[in-house]
Amino acid sequence: MVIPAVVLVLGLCLAALQVAGAQVRLQDAASVAARSLGRAADVPAFGPGLAGATVAVSRRGPLVCATLSMAASGPVGVLGLELRAESCALSEAPGG
Repeated sequence: MVIPAVVLVLGLCLAALQVAGAQVRLQDAASVAARSLGRAADVPAFGPGLAGATVAVSRRGPLVCATLSMAASGPVGVLGLELRAESCALSEAPGG
């Protein structure tokens, strides 16, 4: 009786680590995208783990912001969890 409970808790812990890792990768990609947009360059392609990510670009005064979002994958994905990360960088364009 105890073994199934231990397996369930271990599975939930591994799923939480997977989601946390995906969130970190998404935040890193948002930072890279914001810096690229600030230099008026194209947004670089994301790695295979972020293939389904969407990018939304906004401006806030002299800042250009990139918001990335994607559905969580793996066992947590069936819950409909959406991961989201935002990063802003100073625009180097003359118009701000």
